[in-house]
Formats: sequence, structure tokens, C-alpha cells
Amino acid sequence: MIEELIALAKDIRQASAHGEELGLSDDELAFYDALETNDSAVAVLGQPELLTIARELTEQVRANVTIDWTVRENVKAQLRVLVKRILRKHGYPPDRQERATQLVIEQAEVLSELWAVA
Repeated sequence: MIEELIALAKDIRQASAHGEELGLSDDELAFYDALETNDSAVAVLGQPELLTIARELTEQVRANVTIDWTVRENVKAQLRVLVKRILRKHGYPPDRQERATQLVIEQAEVLSELWAVA
């Protein structure tokens, strides 16, 4: 059990260092990681464009979430449309947009809990 906690702490430190290398905040890194899971997006767009998308997603999602957005389907739907629009604008591969949108929404659900506390 202790070995697992040590490994987890090491992973967290590495993720934080990766975010610092890229010049991303923790929130931006969460969205970047969601976008980076698609190898074809990384190959087609490249890291600089994914960084731009992550920053824009963070700004727009944070500006558009409300306290109860996770339980209101209409707000969730509007957020999905917003995410898809940003991905399309930047040329994110269409074959993976749905999965990327879902990952971004999942990240937003976790982050919005932290944003509400802050």
C-alpha cells in the first residue's frame, strides 16, 4: 500500500513538472491531457496548437459553468457545443472530437468543484 502511495506521489510530481514545462496551469494541463489522448490530434495539430486549445477551453469553460451546471442538462449541452466549436475552430480531428469533448466535460466536472471552493 505504501509503495502505491509513493508511486502516486511520484506521478503527481511528474505531472506537475510536465505542466510547468509546457507553461500550463493545473486547470489547463487537465484539458491538455484530455486532448493529448488522441495520437492523431497530436500528429496533425502539434503541441503548440494543443496548448492554445487547452488555454482557450479553460478560459471558456470556466466562464460558462454555473454552480448547478452538472445537474442541468441544458447547460451541459451548451457546454458540449462550446467545446465542439472550439475543437472544430482549431482543426481537431473530427473522428475523435466526440471522445475529446466527453473527456473535457469530465475534466470540467472535477475542476468546477474546485473552482466553486476557490
